[in-house]
Amino acid sequence: MTYVTYEAEVQFKFDATYTHDYSRGFGSTIGDDAFLPEEHYLITAPAADLNAKQYFKLFEKFMLCVGMTPESIRSGAMSLVFNDYVREEEQRKVCKEYELTMDEDLEKKYQDFKERDAQWAKLNAHYENNFGSEPKDWGRFQRFAKYTDDQLEEMLDAYEQSKLDGVA
Repeated sequence: MTYVTYEAEVQFKFDATYTHDYSRGFGSTIGDDAFLPEEHYLITAPAADLNAKQYFKLFEKFMLCVGMTPESIRSGAMSLVFNDYVREEEQRKVCKEYELTMDEDLEKKYQDFKERDAQWAKLNAHYENNFGSEPKDWGRFQRFAKYTDDQLEEMLDAYEQSKLDGVA
């Protein structure tokens, strides 16, 4: 069996030049220092082993170099998924992967939360009515809470034995 190896490279290139516009009334020094006379960016990466997320990360770096804000980059990325041309099933897969809720699902989610809160309130009321909020003899409980069940059994056995021996 013969394996074929190859090398591949992806490049993002940006070239810009700035031409002075002296007709707008600006002098040669006012406002000109806000711009570089020219800019050149070349970003390269090995293309053979990049996955889709790595390509997006690479493109994000390129977009930052050419002046895009992180907010606009994220908005652009999300517009690839959440637009009218992407099937709802595909959008829902992304929502599930990233634990997002679509607007049309918010009402149902709200109702689910209300129902769950009502169930919790019912369970808490049942507990309060039948068991109270804390043990009746809290001091006694705290005194023995530090012991394991096995240790409590040993103490009980020792007490029972001391009663039989006439000590207790």
